[in-house]
Amino acid sequence: MYAIVEFGGKQYRVQPGDTLKVELVHAEPGEKVNLEKILILADDQDVKIGEPYVQGASVEASVLKHAKDDKILVFKYKSKKNYRRFRGHRQNYTEIKIESIRG
Repeated sequence: MYAIVEFGGKQYRVQPGDTLKVELVHAEPGEKVNLEKILILADDQDVKIGEPYVQGASVEASVLKHAKDDKILVFKYKSKKNYRRFRGHRQNYTEIKIESIRG
């Protein structure tokens, strides 16, 4: 069984046991998070497609940890104008583990 979940403005294909890096969730490590925006829910014989979401379906996940992602470098440059800007950015994320899918 798998589901397509919308979370933090992105879509993920999840199965029980998967771990994901998602946008920062304000929950402590070990807490359960309920994902309600299910776009597609599928098992071996049946596929449910939401309009826009599948009614009554949910995915339960547990928060594993909070961390910062790898640094990305942003460099702006304009030729012949002596304009250069160099900046780094590290995005905060939450790692979650999918516990169960209910449909």
